[in-house]
Amino acid sequence: MIFRIVKMTFKPETIDDFKAVFHESANHIRSFPGNMGLQLLQSSDDESVFFTYSLWKDDEALQAYRHSTLFETTWAKTKVLFGGKPEAWSTNMLWKDLSND
Repeated sequence: MIFRIVKMTFKPETIDDFKAVFHESANHIRSFPGNMGLQLLQSSDDESVFFTYSLWKDDEALQAYRHSTLFETTWAKTKVLFGGKPEAWSTNMLWKDLSND
């Protein structure tokens, strides 16, 4: 599994626009082949900073999404709203705390 974390900083006046774009595309992303989950997080310290946290079956599925029309159209609507450069990480789980399951 691949955990994808994307940090995005928005211009304060575009936060509601971003939330609308996310709401419009989230279910499409969640139903993309190989996607196993998607969450949107907002910084508790800075309301203009958001993170998407997505889970992918494997890197092949993530790359298929990143080269899809869905990604291209969603990203085009999102990137014009940025107030800073986005950052992204693809990560692998090394350990899971099973005590809370």
